[in-house]
Amino acid sequence: MSSDKSRFNTSETPPREQPNDRLTEYETRLLEVVTLVARVRHEINNPLTGVLGHAQLLLREDLSDKVKQRVLKIEELALRLAEIVAELRSVQNPERPTTAQDPATDPGKL
Repeated sequence: MSSDKSRFNTSETPPREQPNDRLTEYETRLLEVVTLVARVRHEINNPLTGVLGHAQLLLREDLSDKVKQRVLKIEELALRLAEIVAELRSVQNPERPTTAQDPATDPGKL
């Protein structure tokens, strides 16, 4: 009985990915996400600033009550968007985990 065990030979294990390789890959992906978030923030902020500025300029004009309410709604929504975009800063600039430091070497503790 001839058995073909060579096909199922598990003595050779495939090379394992090194932890540093994985870390480098994750850091690269994170950098790509951070870059994308920065671009999105920039692309939203530019027209948003224009919309908000024009709404605020309109509010200085003599407007009918109906038009004034519409412009106030535009301003309110633009400010809401500005807050959301500002929250993206936390994704763009994540806080690094804190490590216990010696107060003598930590300038914030002096």
